[in-house]
Amino acid sequence: MLKAYNQFYINGSWREPAGRELLEVINPATEQAFATISLGNAEDVDAAARAARGAFGAWSVSSVDERVAVLRNIIAGIKARAGEIATAISDEMGAPMRLSSTAQVGSGLGHFQSVIPILQNYAFEEDRGASLVVKEPAGVCGFITPWNWPLNQIACKVAPAIAAGCTMVLKPSEIAPVSACLLAEIIAESGLPAGVFNLVNGDGPTVGAAISSHPEIDVVSFTGSTRAGREVARNAADGIKRVTQELGGKSANIILDDVADFARAVGGGVSGCFGNSGQSCNAPTRMLVPAARMAEAAEIARAAAAKATVGDPKQEGTRLGPVVSELQFNKIQGLIEQGIAEGAELVTGGPGRPEGLDTGYYVKPTVFANVSNDMTIAREEIFGPVLCIIGYGDDEDAVAIANDTEYGLSGYVSGEPSHASAIARRLRTGNVHVNGAGPDFAAPFGGYKKSGNGREWGVEGFEEFLETKAIMRAA
Repeated sequence: MLKAYNQFYINGSWREPAGRELLEVINPATEQAFATISLGNAEDVDAAARAARGAFGAWSVSSVDERVAVLRNIIAGIKARAGEIATAISDEMGAPMRLSSTAQVGSGLGHFQSVIPILQNYAFEEDRGASLVVKEPAGVCGFITPWNWPLNQIACKVAPAIAAGCTMVLKPSEIAPVSACLLAEIIAESGLPAGVFNLVNGDGPTVGAAISSHPEIDVVSFTGSTRAGREVARNAADGIKRVTQELGGKSANIILDDVADFARAVGGGVSGCFGNSGQSCNAPTRMLVPAARMAEAAEIARAAAAKATVGDPKQEGTRLGPVVSELQFNKIQGLIEQGIAEGAELVTGGPGRPEGLDTGYYVKPTVFANVSNDMTIAREEIFGPVLCIIGYGDDEDAVAIANDTEYGLSGYVSGEPSHASAIARRLRTGNVHVNGAGPDFAAPFGGYKKSGNGREWGVEGFEEFLETKAIMRAA
């Protein structure tokens, strides 16, 4: 029997949608529906936006202590239902349970936890000469979030918005909406006043467009593809809204010749690329190695890929689950075939499903070597477990190749620490990980160029939900 998540959370209660159209939520491991949601429309968005506007006056002047209490209640709720949320994420987008239970749920939890000290220590007022500079809540926010890290991408918007005193309307991905509904249930029990948080399910062209263009919404925060980001910006333009976007990526992973352990750096790069079945916007999908060590790197990558066990997300030992949908599966297959056609060396993997996995959107972990940076597989975001290894001549060449992309979300450098840090400074990306450093909730996250604008995470992410007012005072 399908689980039904057919109501929307608006103005503090679960209510029936304006329309009656349902959408089945597909488990990518089985290709079968396991839940349903309602598809909202502009009328639902209008009700949610008006509820958020009505709640803004009181919530925008709530105390720091009130906001902290709500955030702590949400944290407690996520912890209490972590297993249920992890299962939902695995079912809706295919993450192996180990990944879902740790990184997927843990990252969402981390954003709620990390925003509390930011809120408690933030200076909302500053005397500047005779003037007072005040930071205030930015208003009603519209959030449009993706399916690949569903709880994480919701939390890094909702948590700082609540902390800043904003109200909001959330449209999670219709592909992976169940974890969002569970979070809404937790928020409903957190003590957050009615109307501060509202959830409307639906698709991008309908609900997403209505959120972006709604006159009562002041700030739009979108995470997703660069193509969809353009539409969000267009829809928001007439309202002169603040728009922040975290979009695509094609991140370079430069492995310098002076790295202490070349095999470890290459193997770690393979694991980083294949994590979450390659479905991360900041994945290190272009590995840059000294040209003279291309054959060595390819063999290390082949061995590392062989350890990337693909299978049932619920099965112990699975490292790669399926990709999220048939549409995504077909796109990845087409790009793998194009890589072969354009002359890249197929080291391992390739088209088709892994042996023995005839049902589910499973992709072979794929490594290409001797890739040139003008090949399609080096230019386009594949969003699957596909790694391109590119050779470079010297530091100048490596930096030039790394920056030769329309994206600029993340980057990776491995080498002698001072050398690696110097190279990191030259990369035109919003984030750079040096010598295997992981993510940091306190550091800002966002991109250059077509990877978006604005920042999430940390103080910078919190400040996206604040407006600045200058109060000039007579002597």
